[in-house]
Amino acid sequence: MKAMAYVSITPLDKGESVSKYVSKAVKVIKESGLEWQLTPMGTIIAGENTSQVFDIINKAIESLDDCNRISISIKIDYRKNRTGKMSDKVESVMKQI
Repeated sequence: MKAMAYVSITPLDKGESVSKYVSKAVKVIKESGLEWQLTPMGTIIAGENTSQVFDIINKAIESLDDCNRISISIKIDYRKNRTGKMSDKVESVMKQI
C-alpha cells in the first residue's frame, strides 16, 4: 500500500437518511479487492498507487446514478517508498500509548 484515501460520498438530494445510497458506493469499494475500512463518517481505501484508488472512488460515485447531487470529500496519503497495511499505521500509534 502506497496510496491511502479517506473518502466520504454523500448524496445531497435524498433526504436525511442516506445509508441506502452510501451502501451502494461501499459495495463497489468492497468488491474492488483493495484493502478498505468503513468508518461512521467515510471509508478508507488503500492501494498500490493513486490511480488505482481514484479509479475505485470514481466507480463508487458512478454507482449513485440515481442521485442528482453528491458531496464528495477525499483526503489522500501517498508514500512513495513505503509498503504495508492500513493496520500498520494504527498499530504504530497504539504502541506509543
